[in-house]
Amino acid sequence: MTRTDPTTNRLVLSPLLALATAVFITSLTETLPAGVLVGMSDGLGVSDSTMGQAVTVYAVGTALTAVPLSAATAHWRRKRLLLTAMAGFLAANTLTALAPTYAVVMIARFLAGAAAGVAWSMLAGYARRLAPPRLAGRATAVAMTGVPLALSLGVPAGTFLGHVLDWRAAFGAMSLLTIGVLTWIAVGVADFPGVARTRGDRRSILVALAVPGVPAVLAVTLVFVLAHTIIYTFVATYLADAGMADRTDLVLLVFGIACLVSIWLVGKRVDRDLRRLTIASIGLVAAAAMVFAVTRSPFAVYVAAAAWGLGWGGVPTLLQTAGAVAGGRHSEAAADGTQSMLVTLWNAAMAFGGSAGGLVLAVGGVVALPAATALMSLPALLIVVAARRHAFP
Repeated sequence: MTRTDPTTNRLVLSPLLALATAVFITSLTETLPAGVLVGMSDGLGVSDSTMGQAVTVYAVGTALTAVPLSAATAHWRRKRLLLTAMAGFLAANTLTALAPTYAVVMIARFLAGAAAGVAWSMLAGYARRLAPPRLAGRATAVAMTGVPLALSLGVPAGTFLGHVLDWRAAFGAMSLLTIGVLTWIAVGVADFPGVARTRGDRRSILVALAVPGVPAVLAVTLVFVLAHTIIYTFVATYLADAGMADRTDLVLLVFGIACLVSIWLVGKRVDRDLRRLTIASIGLVAAAAMVFAVTRSPFAVYVAAAAWGLGWGGVPTLLQTAGAVAGGRHSEAAADGTQSMLVTLWNAAMAFGGSAGGLVLAVGGVVALPAATALMSLPALLIVVAARRHAFP
């Protein structure tokens, strides 16, 4: 049996774990270049700031294609669509592993971003349909564990593999994992019909923008994700400059474990302490960035990485909850529009964050990266503090 029986109170984990593995591949494909950035830049003969655009191009691919591809494939059966998206990751990561030039890597990264746009548009909904209504939220939570696992285990493991062998091996390993999950989905996950759209995206977005609180949530999303991406994209470059190039995997492991703790804490208290948790998260990221900027002590770097993870891990949950609460007060259309814009702005911030980080690195040097992150966190913090009535009550 591949689907939870709606008359029972339990989840059948195998299909949900298949989706969690797909989420893991999606998230790791996005973030892996941060861990092997120095090796990629050396191997392809470009600067670190130029190589950092591998993250930017991925995010651009997602931001530009998520809405049109989702609309074009809305009528597809869900398994066919998910298999197509994962096949896109297989092709993109294989092309990256074999790429002879920087330009080919950029093409592969854009294709991976487009595959992510398709996958993220339907993974959460797919998980909910694999469970009875009363367990839909729990099913989604199981599927989304792929995100923190990618941060806490995937990126450090990929970074270690890149150091032991090379960065191409890390992307090759991703392709092998994708072949496994394609087989798992094909034989072990139930299929469902597509869902036709009944409202235009443009109308729901316009409705959402007029709802009090929604613009503030979106502004925090854009600014804070941009601030985080500036340092995260070039964390390998920062650590190499600090004499810790051989410890990049360990620093990212500390960051990832702290993210897991953050996700657990936020999940337990987000419904009661949304405002305080958001303020604490932004404050922790800003404080960690300041430590990165003023010291290169290995001990301080590890402590700052832990604080960074504690601040960042729960941010997706916090911002999605804030958007759902603010938009949902008005209507379902407003809630849909808010979530659509959150995804688009998140990826736009990641895309611009890679470019902005490259510019900061070229103009101000490595130490300017964490300083820029700390400085850009302040407007996000001020917006949250000020928006206490509607956005972050």
